[in-house]
Amino acid sequence: MGDGLDRLLQGRRLSPVQRRIARYLDGNLAEAIFLSSVELADRAGVSQPSVTRFAMALGFAGYPELRQALRPLVVGGAEGAEAGGGAAAPEADGRGAAPAAAPAAGRGAGRANDLQAAIDAEIRNLCAVRETLADPSAVTELGAALACCEPLPVLGLRVSSGLATTFAYYARRIHPDVRLLTHGGSELADGLHAARRAGAAWLLAVVLPRYPAEAVAALADARGLGLRTAVITDRREVPFEADVVLAAPVGERLVFDSHAAPLALAMVLVEAMADAAPLRTQARLEEYERMTDQAGTFLS
Repeated sequence: MGDGLDRLLQGRRLSPVQRRIARYLDGNLAEAIFLSSVELADRAGVSQPSVTRFAMALGFAGYPELRQALRPLVVGGAEGAEAGGGAAAPEADGRGAAPAAAPAAGRGAGRANDLQAAIDAEIRNLCAVRETLADPSAVTELGAALACCEPLPVLGLRVSSGLATTFAYYARRIHPDVRLLTHGGSELADGLHAARRAGAAWLLAVVLPRYPAEAVAALADARGLGLRTAVITDRREVPFEADVVLAAPVGERLVFDSHAAPLALAMVLVEAMADAAPLRTQARLEEYERMTDQAGTFLS
């Protein structure tokens, strides 16, 4: 995105709908600064109230104030912004004229650049995980604790359920009793109580943005039951408590978050669990291979 628009969006947590608006602005700013909120909503494929909420999320009273702040990025520079914005090029009726739309090929190239930028951002996220693992003690110590925690409850609600399920799938190959909790309500409460009664000492939770209130409440409930809590999330400064926080940034340049870095961190944690119990790991993996060979589970 352009530097000026990037500065406005920096540190903001946008919803998928708001990201659609931001993406449209990024690719069409010279046109967008002359659009009404209704016109912008139509072009971005969202509702008009969503445009208003987007402007308010960026700290403006409404869309007209946001549009006024954006205009100097195109027609007046920073000096124009301080002076109240630059003047638009005149149209026959005296109103500001929107520049002609870019050719289709140009729009396609811009979209390709957006997608490539999203991948570049994910690469930086993975590099952040690599830097975190320069001192692997937090992951290895947690892996050892989880390896000897029987049963091991694993929590993931809403979007976090996918990563929690993947972690549990692989952890079950090397751990005798992994209990996946991906449903809320009384079923979640029952699962936490049952795990604790069966001897669990830890709860591993995946809590990715947007942080589900029910998952945060479950962490507090688990601590009330005497469980220690470990969380895979997107940053260290999160609005909930946990005994161990493993942070890996999520990709935020697409309509929906991408989770390449949290997935990599989760697999590193499975590896740490395997390393903490090498004999059990070897025995269980060999048993699994025999079972899948006999059952013809996979194509040869």
